[in-house]
Amino acid sequence: MVCTYCGKNTKVTNSRWQKRANRVWRRRECLGCRNVITSLEAPDYAVSFSFRNKTGSLEPFLRDRLFIAVYKSLEHRKTAVADATALTETIMSGLPGCMQQGAVARDELTRHATSVLGRFDRAAGVQYQAFHPVKD
Repeated sequence: MVCTYCGKNTKVTNSRWQKRANRVWRRRECLGCRNVITSLEAPDYAVSFSFRNKTGSLEPFLRDRLFIAVYKSLEHRKTAVADATALTETIMSGLPGCMQQGAVARDELTRHATSVLGRFDRAAGVQYQAFHPVKD
């Protein structure tokens, strides 16, 4: 990575894996100007994962779509945005378990999201399941 101040190369001085958020926090020092910068590195889900939709066709996985669906299920709460942000991260951490044939399976993702939401707020879990039915 290059320095944001002078554009020269940097070296990593400290690195920590954030398991729950599925990203890496790194402290870097510029080899030129000696400034210290912090970076958060996370996977690009739209490039990393494909999503198999209702019709069975593949499309890029969009985290924002999941966030909106979770937020709509939590609109009855005063802290809906903060709760939806945290719950979306929790659901995202379980994405590898929702994979089938190299893509995120819609029904598996729906089951996982319903389970996470149901444990947090039963009404939100029911709301999500009502708008995202699973094939049997």
